Amino acid sequence: MNSTFYIIIVYMAGMVGIGLWVAKRKIKKSNDFMLAGRQLGPLMVAGTLAAAEIGGGSTLGVASKAYGEWGLSAGWYVVCAGIGIFLVSFVAPYLRKSMATTVPEIIGRRYGKSSHIITTVLSISALFLATAAQVVATSSVIHVVTGADMKTVVVIVGCVVTAYTLMGGLVSVAYTDIVHIFFITVGMAIAMPIILKNAGGWSFLVENLPPGQLGLAKVGWKTIAGLILMYFMTFSTGQEAVQRYFAAKNAKVAKMGSFICSLLMACYGFIPAIIGLVALAHFPNISPNSALPTAAQHFAPTIIAGLVLASVVAATMSSASGNMLAVSTLFAKDVYQTYINTNAVDKDLMNWSKRAIVIVGASSIVIALNDYPIISLLILAFTMRAAGPFAAFVFGLVYKKATVNAGLWSIILGSVAAIVWRQIGEPYGIMSILFGSFISTVVFFTISKIEIAMGKPAAPLAITAEHEAMAEEDAA
Repeated sequence: MNSTFYIIIVYMAGMVGIGLWVAKRKIKKSNDFMLAGRQLGPLMVAGTLAAAEIGGGSTLGVASKAYGEWGLSAGWYVVCAGIGIFLVSFVAPYLRKSMATTVPEIIGRRYGKSSHIITTVLSISALFLATAAQVVATSSVIHVVTGADMKTVVVIVGCVVTAYTLMGGLVSVAYTDIVHIFFITVGMAIAMPIILKNAGGWSFLVENLPPGQLGLAKVGWKTIAGLILMYFMTFSTGQEAVQRYFAAKNAKVAKMGSFICSLLMACYGFIPAIIGLVALAHFPNISPNSALPTAAQHFAPTIIAGLVLASVVAATMSSASGNMLAVSTLFAKDVYQTYINTNAVDKDLMNWSKRAIVIVGASSIVIALNDYPIISLLILAFTMRAAGPFAAFVFGLVYKKATVNAGLWSIILGSVAAIVWRQIGEPYGIMSILFGSFISTVVFFTISKIEIAMGKPAAPLAITAEHEAMAEEDAA
């Protein structure tokens, strides 16, 4: 084992220590475990939201895409995520005012049981895939650094992340996320120019990369626009992101934290892409998922390489942990408490949350053992959870004339359209999440207009005056 590996171990041990320390002092009930007591300030919201989204896709995944077919334009993957988070900032106050715990809870309030069940299934299924993607990302770093068997590393990482999540829930994750996001942004910003210089500088890349690999628009402006829309849709409906808004002290904090997060992500975007290009110029025959750790190990001083890779491992584990926690919250609130034991007490919710974490941890290991491309797994997860529910959830927060059938059928038909579009190869380069969301939106407004014209009542609002009063009292 080399010194870089030991730096990773020390860093991770420190994070686990912080998590345990916070958990013992902050967790008193299930609301603390799931929502950090709804007491996160703007910097905590920004940090934990950024750490949840700057994971495997935004680090190893971007470097992998830069190493492959996207080139330098892979950086747009993260910049677009920042723009998407910026757009969600305008939805964030409504999310906090809802006093909800999950996305399906809001859907269920407005459109009833059937819509609630479908959204719950879609959300949980998508998070299984997203968790697996982060396990793959974490394992890729450790595999490169240690040379250990990839499948063995996947199993170990999956078990460690599961144990880490069980320790402290969102309150623990939020505190460690602040450390993660500092190292992943500041550390990578310091490391990238050092790696580039030691690798021969920009001129070396220009001379040794395939033609067009340095083009900012190689991925295509249609894809860039599509990524912005995709991120807006998935971050506004994804439980692991929305849960952070639910946990903010108040609506204003939720919005401000979201703005700060968007700025962090936009500034970070092209850093891992450049590191991926360094790997391509020097090591054209390695696995794309190994591009970032390989470049860091070869062209950065040991301490910097160790801190960068440790922060990548921490960020990917943090994202995996956030996904696991989201699944556990969905299961405890939207499955167990809603359909199995409506009289569940706080202790029951805590226990079933932790059982769900174990299940998603084991499932993510099984999926990760197939070594799917990180970004492909994430985009599939985003499509599953957002394409159908997008219109019913986001527009349903503010549109007063939505009907129950409009919500239900927009979720069903939007999801089906996305699946079919994906199966036929996404014609015209239009991503399946965008096509599905478009169908969802058309169905939502069409059925609402028709039924309101026929005299059918609008569905009750998901955020009532009572919820807003509770939110104000809670913030005070």
